[in-house]
Amino acid sequence: MNTLEERKALIEATAQRMGKEIHTESPAKATEPRTALQHESPKLVSLEEAIRRTGLRDGMTISFHHHFRGGDKVINMVVAKLAEMGFKDLHLASSSLIDVHEPLIEHIKNGVITRISTSGLRGELAKAISSGIMQEPVVFRSHGTRGAAIANGDIHIDVAFIGASSADPMGNSCGYSRSENAKSICGSLGYALPDAQHADKVVILTDDLVPYPNHPASISENLVDYVVEVESVGDSSKIASGAIRDTKNPRDILLAQQAARVIINSGYFRDGFSIQTGSGGASLAAVKFIREEMLHQGIKASFALGGITAHMVKMHEEGLIGRLVDVQSFDKVAAESLKNDPMHQEVSANEYASADEAGSATHLLDIVILSALEVDVNFNVNVLVGSDGVIRGAIGGHPDTAADSALSIIVCPLLRGRIPCVVDEVTTLITPGSSVDVVVTEYGIAVNPRRPELAERLEAAGLKVVDIHALAQRARRVIGNPAPLPFGDKVVGVVLDRQGRVQDVIKSIG
Repeated sequence: MNTLEERKALIEATAQRMGKEIHTESPAKATEPRTALQHESPKLVSLEEAIRRTGLRDGMTISFHHHFRGGDKVINMVVAKLAEMGFKDLHLASSSLIDVHEPLIEHIKNGVITRISTSGLRGELAKAISSGIMQEPVVFRSHGTRGAAIANGDIHIDVAFIGASSADPMGNSCGYSRSENAKSICGSLGYALPDAQHADKVVILTDDLVPYPNHPASISENLVDYVVEVESVGDSSKIASGAIRDTKNPRDILLAQQAARVIINSGYFRDGFSIQTGSGGASLAAVKFIREEMLHQGIKASFALGGITAHMVKMHEEGLIGRLVDVQSFDKVAAESLKNDPMHQEVSANEYASADEAGSATHLLDIVILSALEVDVNFNVNVLVGSDGVIRGAIGGHPDTAADSALSIIVCPLLRGRIPCVVDEVTTLITPGSSVDVVVTEYGIAVNPRRPELAERLEAAGLKVVDIHALAQRARRVIGNPAPLPFGDKVVGVVLDRQGRVQDVIKSIG
């Protein structure tokens, strides 16, 4: 015979040799209906309980995403709770921070937040930081560089707090909901995916707790430690605001037309090309003119990348763009498309633009249209600090896409009011001139001397190609030489390049 009792000694000897314990009687199995057990999920807790269970301590790093943009409610909610619980000296690592995050000023003053890593700052928070409110400088990274830093440990996230439009009690979550109770939609969670993959603990906050399984899920339950149901994670109506805007400005439309002409005559406008547009009005408007020429010539794009807009969705639905590769849905139309269209693909920040990822999508990008606060005579670009020295923008994917694309086009007016946009030297270096190919202004098109063949093509097509020094001189003739900015000695910001090296610093102002 070969019974379990007869094998007992052999079982004990085997367990000892393997360093394992010996099986004992299993606990009684649960016999309740499994739908009832969902409501008793060990992951489903209050926000305060989730924070306690993560083991968060003073001095640790917490992270957030900004996919709800101006409608985000998660950062303020969580940091307010952390302040109430008495936390201090926290490092806030968010993919970006904007006007709605003004309440963080008080949490900086009271010592809850002492360090910040981000892609951008806007509004009163940016003004306060520019004036020197923080002891430690804010560290700025592009979206691709942030993703890489999380993956390689340069940013070690202790607890990631991720707002999701739907989640089930086990943590399967995404930026939209298929339930009848949907309250919000942000679409892609691309900037939150590296956080979910690499953080020590992950807390999902959702305003739509749906039955298991929530499928398809952007973030899988195996990455999630706790789920918190809240009243609202964000106002979807405020996603398309601020930097993301359509334009009726005649100057922007002129710039858009010129940018489209550059693309059409660049040599890259051919069947199967790929494209990304920035969030500025002229950049977005250029898509409409490109569409007209695609229809005229019968040209189709293989994919559109980056922050996806309603314009891109329309072209995709018309068959002009094969696939949409979405790291951030820039409006509700794009978010709904991601929800419903299998050819509309969500990607993480690393898959989008990490310099460490050989297969990141930016490496396969033909054309990118980008905006700028300033461009200098060496084609360097500033998208972060205003001409008054105050932080007022975001790096975003600007240096990532400019560096990796075959053709990078910067669209900006010569002047904004009495402020020159083409200058001798940018206030802050964000995208090096070596990555920039063309600068489009209403007074002519400047082509980087590194690209003589491109200048020849554009001139042959009848476009007005000018020397970038001439543009800077023209701006000076209009506004004169501006007075030096009253920078202080304190460093309030550090700009890292795509390899994580210090590229520039931002001094205090005012």
